[in-house]
Amino acid sequence: MFAMTRAAEDVRESLELARQGLSAAEVAVRVGVPRSTVRDWLGGRIPTRYQRGGTGCVDCGAIHDLGELPAAYVYLLGMYLGDGCLSAHPRAVFKLRISLDARYPGIALECEHAIRAVMPKNSVGRVDCGGWLELYSYSKSWPCLFPQHGPGRKHERRIELVDWQREMVNDRPELLLRGLLHSDGCRFQNTGRGWVHPRYAFANLSEGIKRIFCEACDLMGLHWTTSGEKTIYVSRKADVAVLDRFVGPKV
Repeated sequence: MFAMTRAAEDVRESLELARQGLSAAEVAVRVGVPRSTVRDWLGGRIPTRYQRGGTGCVDCGAIHDLGELPAAYVYLLGMYLGDGCLSAHPRAVFKLRISLDARYPGIALECEHAIRAVMPKNSVGRVDCGGWLELYSYSKSWPCLFPQHGPGRKHERRIELVDWQREMVNDRPELLLRGLLHSDGCRFQNTGRGWVHPRYAFANLSEGIKRIFCEACDLMGLHWTTSGEKTIYVSRKADVAVLDRFVGPKV
C-alpha cells in the first residue's frame, strides 16, 4: 500500500535541533514524533526514501515511496489521462478531479476505490452534477504522482510517461487500458453486411495520450487502427476478446 508518512521537514528539523544541543526526548516533544524514531534518525538510521536523491520524493514536502504505489495507481493514471486534472489551491495543495459519466456508477465506484488505495489517508469527495459527476481529493503530492500536470489543456502540451510510470505500466498494461477506456473509450457493436461483432474505440485529442494507449496495446499484443485525428480502434475478434477479459461494457 502507498502511504504518506512524515514530512521530510520533520527529519531535517530533528537533526537541526539535535545540532543545537537538544536531547532526543526534547526533539521528540518539539517536533511531535516518537522518541524512538528521533533516536533512529539521530543515530543515522534514516530511511533512503527520507533522503533527497534517494527513492523517495521530497519535492511536495511530504514523504512517499513511489515503489510502494499499489497496482490501482495504474488504473487511476488511465482515468487521470482521460478525464482528470489537477488544480492548485493555497499552501501548495492540489485538487485531483476526475469527471465521470453518471450513467456508469460502477466506474465511479472503482475510480473512488483507486483514489483511496493510492492516497489512503486522504478523503474523497463527490459532486453530482446531473448527467455527470466529479470525484475529487486534495493532496500536496498529486503533481508528484501525475507529473503530466502542467499549464493548459493536455492536448496542447507534451504528454509522456516518466520512467517509474513506464515500469508500472509495463507490469500492468491491462489496468492502464481499463482506465483509459473507462474514461475516454467505449465498447460498441460494429456492423457490416450480414455481420455484427463488438469493437473498442478510444478517442482523445492528445497525441501523447493516444501514443500511451497504443503502446499499452502493443504490450498486450493487441492490434489497433486509427481513424481521423483522435480515434483509435481495437477491432479484431481475438483482440476484443482479450479486452473483454479486463474491460468489458461500461457499468
